[in-house]
Amino acid sequence: MALKIIKLAVNLESQVDTSPMISRFFYEVENTVEGNESLKIDASDFLDDSGNEVSELPKLNLNNGYFNVYINGILQMEENFAYTGGEKGDGNLLIMVPEGSEIYKGTSVILEVLNFAPLTVTRVRT
Repeated sequence: MALKIIKLAVNLESQVDTSPMISRFFYEVENTVEGNESLKIDASDFLDDSGNEVSELPKLNLNNGYFNVYINGILQMEENFAYTGGEKGDGNLLIMVPEGSEIYKGTSVILEVLNFAPLTVTRVRT
């Protein structure tokens, strides 16, 4: 008899739900920030979608999440920012203003944090 590969025949059905969790935070710049300076916005300086003070910024799920920063309504390049989730004193957004740029007093900063909690359900069909 000739040799052959014996395979397991299984009929599977999988369903993946991504379940996005979106949080938005708002801040108004208090003083003009010149190029080559940094602006550190503490968690407690932000307001949430309802206009309430924020006590904590969400942790960023590095494998299934990301954050966006909008300054004056314009999406910004990621390399100018560092984000740390956590409570007042720990959680913050750090903005490094490049040379030749400024952020004027009264400018809006919007932080958007998106985390995904993927769930996969696999069923064996007979």
